[in-house]
Amino acid sequence: MAGKGAKATSGKAAEKEKGKKAAPASRSSRGGSQEQPAPKKDVYQLFAEKVRDNKQLESRWAIMQETRVEYFRGKDFTTFIKTHPEVGEILGPDKYMEAEEIVNTLLSKNLVIRCDRVWKTVRPGKKKLSSWPAHLEIHQEQVFTENDGFYAWMFLKRRTLWQTILSFVWPLFALAVCLFPVYPYQCKIVVLYSCAGALLFIVSLLLLRAAIFGILWVLLGKRVWFFPNINAEETTFRELLRFWPDKDEGERPKWTSRLFYATVTVLVILLLRHHAPDEAARARYQKKVSNIIDDVLEWSPKLALSGMMDKHAEDNATETGSYSHVPTTTEEETIAAAEDVDADETQDSGVDADETQDRADHADDMRTRSSEA
Repeated sequence: MAGKGAKATSGKAAEKEKGKKAAPASRSSRGGSQEQPAPKKDVYQLFAEKVRDNKQLESRWAIMQETRVEYFRGKDFTTFIKTHPEVGEILGPDKYMEAEEIVNTLLSKNLVIRCDRVWKTVRPGKKKLSSWPAHLEIHQEQVFTENDGFYAWMFLKRRTLWQTILSFVWPLFALAVCLFPVYPYQCKIVVLYSCAGALLFIVSLLLLRAAIFGILWVLLGKRVWFFPNINAEETTFRELLRFWPDKDEGERPKWTSRLFYATVTVLVILLLRHHAPDEAARARYQKKVSNIIDDVLEWSPKLALSGMMDKHAEDNATETGSYSHVPTTTEEETIAAAEDVDADETQDSGVDADETQDRADHADDMRTRSSEA
């Protein structure tokens, strides 16, 4: 019994010592919980950001559900992973995974989404489907496929320094446009000619692009578009700097259709030239436009305020002139009018006295007759 009691006592003491040792540990753990490190990003999120920023993976922009998205092709991703294995180092133990497994994981984490082309049949005049469609839709099966598979990034791309600067510059630019009427004359001239030059450059570029396409299409039957289409909403800034055209993927048009459109073009040009305005009409229009531009350039707050003051003065002068047409009354005319009023009142009072006397006489006669009777 004594041995058992000693064992129990020693057991309790050991538990107390463990409790004392555990208490500081728990306190330290509580204190450490107040300064928990920030949660780390998912390795696949970091991998997706790194791959998207890599220029070796070819990607394009398209419209999907009225939203511009950046997408890549499955076969290009497979080639990219094989030729750049160092990109997968960020995945750690999963760096040896195949491209199919990586993309399926990205699909499960909603980092990418599989898309499909909107127009799945060859358009009239085309030999095959476009390699990079401009309009996409969400695919029913969200699994990786290398053949004709398109995958759009679903996360926002990291904002670059110049994008951050532009986000502050655009509001200032809008404010500067609103304040254009109060600019000095020299600044207005610079802004006017700069905008006119930019507009002339864009219109000339579009006309030159259309002229080259029309000439080559009529003569050679080739669809060659020099310069990118700046009116397309999926065009990126990098594509705007591209000069050489893409490969023609359409079939050669018939010579009859080419001849027909060439004839129509010539007739339209001759018709426009026949109905063009003459020199006098062009001169009048030029003078009118020049007057409008001069009014805009010469306007200033001082002129506007002075114009308002002149208008106010003219209104006062007009009111004064309207009052001047009312005839004025002199003192003599006033006195004469007063005398006429007094004479009228006196005459009226005399008539009233005569009427009173007649009534009195008539009453006396009536009393005399009654007494005689």
